[in-house]
Amino acid sequence: MKIARDEAEGRNAFTGYGEGYVEVNRTRHHASLVVGAERIVTDWPATSVDALSADHLAAIIELKPEVVLLGTGAAFRLPEPALLAPLYKAGIGVEVMDTPAACRTYNILLAEGRNVIAALVI
Repeated sequence: MKIARDEAEGRNAFTGYGEGYVEVNRTRHHASLVVGAERIVTDWPATSVDALSADHLAAIIELKPEVVLLGTGAAFRLPEPALLAPLYKAGIGVEVMDTPAACRTYNILLAEGRNVIAALVI
């Protein structure tokens, strides 16, 4: 599915998604990644919600976002609550949703000027 949006000049935004991929600025990514307005981490090793670890989240905390959108793949899956504790302790808001919803929500928050990170399991 393509996402219609105004150009976010100089910022990373989702331009599409589908089964097994997301598009950031019209470039397809087929593996899990972390997307922020000015940075993309394409080597984020989270392969599933069950495989998430504290190390995966530490990489996100270093980016110092206001809110993290955790995309859990094609279907919604809630990770263990204790896993998200480091984000809460760092004062970072967390929303868990399926990956397509995380892409759409990220674009909305980005357009509002929010410091948002999308951490997506593909």
